[in-house]
Amino acid sequence: MYPVELTIPMAKDLTAYGFTSLTNAQEVNAALSKTEGTALLVVNSVCGCAAANARPGAKMATRHEKKPDHLYTVFAGVDQEATQTAREHLLPYPPSSPSIALFKDGKLVHFLERHHIEGRSAEIIAENLKMAFDRYC
Repeated sequence: MYPVELTIPMAKDLTAYGFTSLTNAQEVNAALSKTEGTALLVVNSVCGCAAANARPGAKMATRHEKKPDHLYTVFAGVDQEATQTAREHLLPYPPSSPSIALFKDGKLVHFLERHHIEGRSAEIIAENLKMAFDRYC
C-alpha cells in the first residue's frame, strides 16, 4: 500500500479533470452497475506508464465529441477495497494497473490492460479509446 500523501498529485491528475474517485466497494458497485449509459474507469497507478501514457491518454480521449456519460477512477495500491471491487467488474481479465475500461449499460465493452498501455504513447491510447467511444457512446 502506498502512502496517500505520495499519491495525491497522481490522483488529482484525473479528479481535477472531472473523474470521480471511487474509494469503496459500494461506490464502485453503484457506479459500474448502472443499467443505462456509459462509464469510463481508469485504474490509476504510481507507475511511469500511468503518468506518461494512461492518465494523459484517458484525458485526451474525453475531449472527443462522443464520450462516456461518467468518468471514474480507482487507485491501485491506495483504495484497495475499491480496486478489488472494480477488478471483479473487469473479469475475466486479470488484475492490471494501470488499465482503462469502458462500460455500457453496466457491461464491460472495451478494456485496455497494462500491456496495451506500456510502450504506447498517450495519443495512441486516446485514439484507441475514441474509437471505442464512437462505437459505444
